[in-house]
Amino acid sequence: MATFSYSDEDVLLTTSHAVPGREVAEHLGIVVADVTPGRNIGKDIAGGLRDIVGGRSGSWEKTLADSQQTALDELLEEATELGADAVVAIDVADEALGGQGGMMNVKVVGTAVRLD
Repeated sequence: MATFSYSDEDVLLTTSHAVPGREVAEHLGIVVADVTPGRNIGKDIAGGLRDIVGGRSGSWEKTLADSQQTALDELLEEATELGADAVVAIDVADEALGGQGGMMNVKVVGTAVRLD
């Protein structure tokens, strides 16, 4: 299983449940970030055409990647406000909302911790 880790030098974000060489001294709580990007008629039409003819929708892939980064940035901000050294066990979930997947939501959840 692959592990994602990112550090802004103050707070480590990782999908792992542990930080190698460090012990969790205190659990500060669950942190959550949700991002629901607005609809865009151009992306909707292009994405619909891709559904018909096949292939990848670069515009939606970029929107999804940007939304994931925004959610991670918000998670980092929330963890920083709690005084966390790290957020462990991060899970990133993408979900289609509304009829025919008209909107999407990116949810990022993790556990804010202080490390020894």
